[in-house]
Amino acid sequence: MAAIFRVLGLLAALALAGCAEVSGPPRPVAEARAGAPLILVSIDGFRWDYLNRGITPNLSALAAGGVRAERMLPSFPSITFPNHYTLVTGLYPDRHGIVNNTFEDAHLAGVFHMNSKDEAWWDEGTPIWVSAERQGVRTATEFWPGSEAAIHGVRPSHWEPFNQAKSGDQRVDSLLGWLDAPAAARPQFLTLYFDIVDTAGHLHGPDSPEVNQAIAATDAAIGRLVAGLKARGLDANLIVVADHGMAATAPERTIVLDDLVDASAVHVVFSDAVSGIDIPQTPAGAAVEAKLLAPHDHMTCWKKAEAPARFHYGANPRVPDVICAADVGWLVETREEMARRRRPLQGEHGYDNAAQEMGALFIVNGPAFRRGVVMKPFPNVDVYPLMIQVLGIQGEPNDGRLADVAGVLEH
Repeated sequence: MAAIFRVLGLLAALALAGCAEVSGPPRPVAEARAGAPLILVSIDGFRWDYLNRGITPNLSALAAGGVRAERMLPSFPSITFPNHYTLVTGLYPDRHGIVNNTFEDAHLAGVFHMNSKDEAWWDEGTPIWVSAERQGVRTATEFWPGSEAAIHGVRPSHWEPFNQAKSGDQRVDSLLGWLDAPAAARPQFLTLYFDIVDTAGHLHGPDSPEVNQAIAATDAAIGRLVAGLKARGLDANLIVVADHGMAATAPERTIVLDDLVDASAVHVVFSDAVSGIDIPQTPAGAAVEAKLLAPHDHMTCWKKAEAPARFHYGANPRVPDVICAADVGWLVETREEMARRRRPLQGEHGYDNAAQEMGALFIVNGPAFRRGVVMKPFPNVDVYPLMIQVLGIQGEPNDGRLADVAGVLEH
C-alpha cells in the first residue's frame, strides 16, 4: 500500500513540475532496442571524493560532459553484495534479501557467500536483466553479483563467472566484443565491474599510494571503454557508480566482542564494520543481549526491529537478532575472526550509509542525459527507476523514486 501512495505522489509531483515525458510509461521495447545501449559500470569502493584527486582524466571528462552527483548514498549496510543487488533491483537489502556479504537463512542449507549461485538466495529480488530478457531486450554482464545465478529461471544473454585475475582492459574488451554483434543480436543493457580500488582500500587504506594507483588504472580502463565505443560508432548511455566508499581503519580501533560478552553463548553471523548476532533463547543468551544493548564506546547495538528507520533494515528474517554498528573507522570482531585474518585491515566500509566516507561515485553520460549538471546526494535505490526509464522497459515494484533523479534526463 505504501508503494501505491509513493507512486501516486510521484505522478502528482511530476505533473506539477510539467515533466510529462518522465512521468509517463517507458518507451516501447522496440524503440529501446533500436536506441543507444545502456552500460552500467561499477567501480567497487570508489569513494565520491576520489574524483577530486586529479588522477581520473577519463572519469572527470565523463562527469564534465554529463551529470555527476556530489555523492550517492549507499544502502545499509554499506557493503558490496547488498548494494550491487540494490542497484539492479531498486530494493533495499531488507527487501531483496541479500542482507550482507555473508549471512544465513533458516530455510536454506549452508551459508550465503560471494560465490553462492543457488537462485534461492537471490529470488527475493528481480534484477533488471531478468526483466529486460523477459521483454525481449538482450543483456550482458561482465561480472555483477547475482548474474551467475538463474534468478527466476533467467540469466543474461551473455555472462561470465567472476574472475578476479581478469584485468580491467580484458573486461572492457569482453564487453566491447559483445557489442560487435549485429544490431539485432546486440545487447542493449550491459554491466561492467572493476574491483581493484576496493581491494587496495582494504589492504592499504583510502589515502594510500596504492589506492591512487588502482584509481588511475581503472580510469584508464574507462578510457579504453569510451574509445572502443567511439571506434564502433556507438553513442552509448553510461551510468558509472560505486557501491560504497571507504574509511581508514587501524588495529587499535577494534572492539573485541569477547572482551564485552560471552561470545560462545551466541552466534555471530557476520562482523567487521557491522556485526549481526543471533541470540539463543537461553539465560546466557539473554545476558549477552542485555550487555550488547547497553551503551558502548564506538559501537551501538539494536534489536533488529529497533534499528533506525532510515536504515531500512531489520524486517527481513535473514537479518540476525541484534545488529551492532561500529563508529566510522572502528571494527567489531571476535578473537577468532581476528586470528583468521591474514593481515590487519587498513580500510573498511559497511558503516552508517549517511557517513561522508561511505558516499559513492555517480556519473552519467550519453544521449539520454543532460550535460554539466551536479546533483545533490540521493539514495542508490533511485538508480533502478532511472535505468528502467532510459532502457524503455517495464520494471518491477521498487523502493526508488524517479523524481529524485529525473533532473539528469535530457528529455
